[in-house]
Amino acid sequence: MRKLFIASKNKGKINEINSWLDKMDIEFFSLLDRPDVPDIAETGKTFEENAWIKAKKVYDFVKIPVLADDSGLEVEYLHGAPGVYSSRYAGENATDDQNCAKLLKELKDADNEKRKANFRCVLTYYDGNFKNIFKGLARGRIIDFKRGENGFGYDPLFVPEGYSQTYAELGNDVKNKVSHRGKALEKFKEYLLKAVPS
Repeated sequence: MRKLFIASKNKGKINEINSWLDKMDIEFFSLLDRPDVPDIAETGKTFEENAWIKAKKVYDFVKIPVLADDSGLEVEYLHGAPGVYSSRYAGENATDDQNCAKLLKELKDADNEKRKANFRCVLTYYDGNFKNIFKGLARGRIIDFKRGENGFGYDPLFVPEGYSQTYAELGNDVKNKVSHRGKALEKFKEYLLKAVPS
């Protein structure tokens, strides 16, 4: 059985990754299993830089293949914000509710046409020798109040193109197919099937 360390403490992200790869004979670990791994400062200016910082530093500590995710929301009206600061938009230790509240406040004067947004995901896989990057993008818009009980982060505010429901209303099966992270994970899964022997 191959091992994979997910460089995250975010239960939502961890569960999404597990659901994509659950039939691939992989033993999963995450930062929730290893509280001894030091906190990693996400000092990069892009999703790619932050994903690599996390993958490399976690690998250097745990010494098994690592999958690191950096992802976030880019709102057209806010010139791409919150971007790489999505998880800490309302402050370093902000909750999902606080981040969503700040986003809605920033968009209070934006009409529907100006609420276009992208969710972007970058996955970096590093096994100690090789680095591979997998990207996913989902286009949509931000609504003016939260809807839905599933998901995490900005999911209750984001309606993907082609749908009338938010990420938080779609359910995991549908969300995983259309989401930014789902698209990146599909590419990563194809890579594992082709390039990494069982």
